[in-house]
Order: sequence, then C-alpha cells, then structure tokens
Amino acid sequence: MAGLADKRPSYPRFTGEGSVDLAIIGGGYTGLWAAYFAKKLEPSLSVAVFEAEQIGYGASGRNGGWLSAMPAGNRAKFARASEGGIEASRALQQEFIAAVDAVMEILHAEGIDADQIKSGALIAAHTKAGLGRLAARRDAERKYGLTDEDVYLLTREEFQKEVNISTVHGGMFYKHCARIHPAKLVYGLADTITRMGVSIYEGSRIGAIDGHSLTLDGGRVTAAKTFVCTEGYSGQLLGSRSLIPINSSMIVTKPLPEEAWQQIGWNGPQNLNDSAHTFIYSQRTADGRIAIGGRGRPYRYGSGTGGAGATAQSTIDLLTTKLGAFFPGINFEVDHAWSGVLGVTRDWNGGVQWDSASGIGSSTGYAGHGVTAAYLGARTLAELAFDRTTERTSLPWVGYRAPKWEPEPLRWLGVHSMYSLFGFADRWEERRDSTETSLLAKFGSRLAGLHE
Repeated sequence: MAGLADKRPSYPRFTGEGSVDLAIIGGGYTGLWAAYFAKKLEPSLSVAVFEAEQIGYGASGRNGGWLSAMPAGNRAKFARASEGGIEASRALQQEFIAAVDAVMEILHAEGIDADQIKSGALIAAHTKAGLGRLAARRDAERKYGLTDEDVYLLTREEFQKEVNISTVHGGMFYKHCARIHPAKLVYGLADTITRMGVSIYEGSRIGAIDGHSLTLDGGRVTAAKTFVCTEGYSGQLLGSRSLIPINSSMIVTKPLPEEAWQQIGWNGPQNLNDSAHTFIYSQRTADGRIAIGGRGRPYRYGSGTGGAGATAQSTIDLLTTKLGAFFPGINFEVDHAWSGVLGVTRDWNGGVQWDSASGIGSSTGYAGHGVTAAYLGARTLAELAFDRTTERTSLPWVGYRAPKWEPEPLRWLGVHSMYSLFGFADRWEERRDSTETSLLAKFGSRLAGLHE
C-alpha cells in the first residue's frame, strides 16, 4: 500500500450517535465484499463499514496477491464434519474455483483495475521429497473434484520453460489462480461501494457489541444486523482463543531490467511458490518487480498483531536469500518490506457464522487463502443474513466451529515448535537429497491439522 500512498482515499471518523440497517466491522476484503453483496441483494439498505485504522490496513492490503481456488481449510475435516461427507467438500472446492472467475468478472463489470490477470500458479519442487508431496497433492486435488486440466505435474524441463529455476526437480501447475494488486483491489472495492451508497468510516474502532448496540470511542451505533469481518484482528470481538494472528512478511524488489527477466525466464504473469514446508509465495508484478513472501517470525506472544507492519531485518534477509537461491546471479535490490497477520483457527478451517436471533454474523479463519475466501465468505454471509438460499449457504464451512486454541504460553510454544519442525525438515530434506518427507514434518502437519 505504501506504493499507492498518494492515491489512497480517506474517509471520515465516526462520531456521535447513529443507526443503520447493517453495520460491518472491518474495512478489508471481507467487509467491503459484504457491503457490496448486501447492497446488491437489498439496494435500499443503509450500510456502514467501520474500520479501526484505514481501509485495507490488515491482510487485505498486505497479502501476496493470489486470487486462488485453494479453500480456506482442510477439505477432509469439512467432509467429516458435514452430513454431506466428501460431496460437501467437493461442492466447497467447486465454489472456490467458481469464485476466482466470479471476482474477475465483477472487477471487469465494475471497472476496477487491480492489475488482475488469470494466469495460473506454478509450484516448484526443490527436493525429491517435495516433488513426491506434489504428486500426493495432485491426487488429493482430483479426489475433491479438480480435473487433469485444472492441476497437473510438470517435469523439470517443462517447469524451466515457464520459470528458469536451476535447482528445480519438477513442479505442478494450478489453472485457477489469478494475480491481483492487493491495495488496488481494496481501493477499487471501496470506491464501488461508496458509489452504491455505503458509508465508510476510518479510525472508528468498535470496542464492544451489546445486542444491536455498537460502542465506539467517539459514539454509538444501533444496527439491525452486524457483520464481524476482522480476520486476524478478531480476538477482542470473537474471543482471543477463537483464532489467532499468524504473521506473514513480504518484500518487493525494485523493477528488474529486461536482461534480468530473460535470465530468470519468468516470461508470464503466473504466480509462483514452492513445495517446502516453510513455503514462499510470489508474483511478477505488473510493473516488473518480484514480490515474495513467507512466514518469517510466525507468531507474537499473546496474539499480538504487529501494528503497522515493520519487518525484522532477519526476515528481509531470509526472503532475499530465498530469492537469490531461486535465481542466482541476479542483483535483487529490496525496495520495500512489510508484514501483516492472517487469521488462523486451531484446525486451520475457516467458517461463516450467522445467528438470526442476535442479528450478528462473521466470516473468518482464512488461513492464508483470504483473497478468494473473503469474497466467498462475504457473499455467503450476506445471503444468510438476508434469507437467500443459494448453493453457497449450505457449504460445509457455514456454521463450522473450530476448536479453541490453547491458552498462553502453550499457544506460543505450539506455533513456534510447529514452524521449527517444518524448518528443520526442509533443511534435512535438502542436505540429504531425501526422496521421502521427513517424519518430523509429517508429525508437525498432523499436529497442526494440515494433513488431508
């Protein structure tokens, strides 16, 4: 968002007393999409979005720009929890696939330029064990309804024709993934909903919800319905153990010269990540840079959210080193670095909640897949709240309740132990040229609830 500071819109702070048909807490993707769909369903509604800082302050303005069909959760767990079983999880997967194209269509229809282009995603395997995980992952994708056209494996030679990573053993390609510019999407959605009649208030933190009454530092609002759309910042309103803020960090390079791009061989706009346990995610930006992200320091004690996103130099160095390992011989200059938090439940499964009795609902727990999940969750929440029955309102993440996180210090110890196990497993596989995934990584994956 720093690169668009001169184009950032500003909105007033709410003060005094007021009443609305729908109050939306949180000015990120979920809140903005929820306002959009509420007004589409009921154009006469009075809708207001209340943002504690500035729109897009959280993960919506700091993410890696992946609009992907990867669901917000473990499909096997959703299947076990749903009466519909595996068919319910297949339906969820199909809605995430449809959501990618739906977002692209809406952006075109509303005239929103977020540098969007559907170009797919490449996943690089730097070890034989990583390539084996991709083969297993491909099989799992087929189980949940993806076709050979949707996702397929690549040989080393096939991968290097797309991106010239010298150390790659092979990889996988996902069709249903688009690149977007995070901040441009935030600003475009905000502009669209204000033209639809939605009010946006910045610097307007909701401190408490008491029935239909919402308390702010500068006033009070009465709302017939309230949506909580605060993702990694939800602790105060939804409970500190309902989901926790996991940190993610990014760097973006200065624009690369054409000769560097020719050497890298990354000639298209495909998104790129890898099959490591401590994976990275990246994109070639519309203005010729590489933006690359990873977890860095994953969790702050007591569910700290990290404020404005200052990034430790050690994390910047880690991501820069990773980029250099991918593309040796290129002089990458870091232009900017930032960090943010995403919301993660104890079993990594997101959920859409609506309580008609209280008139309060939420959509949270996207676990790093929030660009698409925010659209789908917000649309579903609006449909539930305004009594629309659709193919989305019966999906298995609707009403899904994840278990609570452990209290501190167990929570901090558990998260850091998991990431330490994953980091050790990556180094073990690389040093030993392993063909099998480390037992430590398998244990960590099952402990965290990531295994499908």
